[in-house]
Amino acid sequence: MFNLQMVDLKRQYEKIKPEIDAAIQNVINTTAFIGGPDVQEFGKEIAQYIGVKHAIPCANGTDALQIALMALDVKPGDEVITTSFTYIATVEVMALLRLKPIFVDVDADTFTMNIDALKKAITPNTKAIVPVHLYGQSANMEAVLAIANEHNIPVIEDNAQAIGGSYTFSDGRTVKNGSMGLISCTSFFPSKNLGCYGDGGAMFTNDDALAEKLKMIANHGQKVRYYHEMVGCNSRLDSIQAAVLRIKLKHLDEYCDARRAVADYYDNAFKGNTHIVTPFRAAYSKHVFHQYTLQLKGVNRDQVQALLAERKIPSMIYYPVPCHKQNMLKEFGGADFVLPTTDMLQDCVISLPIHTEFTTEELNFITTNFLEVIAQLAK
Repeated sequence: MFNLQMVDLKRQYEKIKPEIDAAIQNVINTTAFIGGPDVQEFGKEIAQYIGVKHAIPCANGTDALQIALMALDVKPGDEVITTSFTYIATVEVMALLRLKPIFVDVDADTFTMNIDALKKAITPNTKAIVPVHLYGQSANMEAVLAIANEHNIPVIEDNAQAIGGSYTFSDGRTVKNGSMGLISCTSFFPSKNLGCYGDGGAMFTNDDALAEKLKMIANHGQKVRYYHEMVGCNSRLDSIQAAVLRIKLKHLDEYCDARRAVADYYDNAFKGNTHIVTPFRAAYSKHVFHQYTLQLKGVNRDQVQALLAERKIPSMIYYPVPCHKQNMLKEFGGADFVLPTTDMLQDCVISLPIHTEFTTEELNFITTNFLEVIAQLAK
């Protein structure tokens, strides 16, 4: 029997164990645990990879989003447009800052921000737009940026799930996800395509003054030690995590290719099944499949998940309760938003295991059993 995991970090580690162990040991030997050379070098390397002037490492992806909003000098009651079909961190930081989340629906194919809905949601109180690159696929950034520029509204990319992916504009120009907004944010949570061995995150920008401000906010609002010019927070990427990320960054493209290969295998196996809608791949987006998320039609999603579990096949529901329906957002009027596509997706999506270490035998086991379960429930 296979020991299947949604993400198999152990096997991934074993492949790069000598590099990782040496990098961690070097940090221990130098005792440069906070703000050491590995943090500085990783910042340079990840900025170069993304194609931006500045990368500011921080403690986690949630902090990155909060610091980004703080750097825009938003005030309580200001409106920030985003999607509800995302992890709660995207919206949680808005609530913490007493901002008003304005939820727009997503497209049924890409699961990312619906452009017509975005146009209708803009008001004089809109102070930022936060498109989410979900499950590894880019939001339609060309359209988002055009609307934002028309209204002079800053864009913060939530790139926590799509690092390594890219976006192709209509003029043929291709850029990395995380390089298009005024600020972009990412997470290095262990299960991410580029994940560390704890928590970690980063912010990216091409704006020199904004980069300096982001650094200050992440470091207690100080540029010079003990001289605090603004309210900040304490959000640092530690040196051991930076050392791990420096090694894994060298492998990121191969990791993304491996995930695409798994997605291709799944796509081919499920082709033509009327109960399974495989992930859509937008022409403008080079999908990196942080998750492989299907839509199920004509079968009960929860029963599918239960029967898979009986066969020792893990699966996940991302996300069973969208943000606008969460109790924590009641006071911000979350329940008042009408988002039919989001509501539909919450009941029919299911994610199958996807990572970089699969064997063909494992994938055959998953797809064969998944199709058997679908056939059983579709009778």
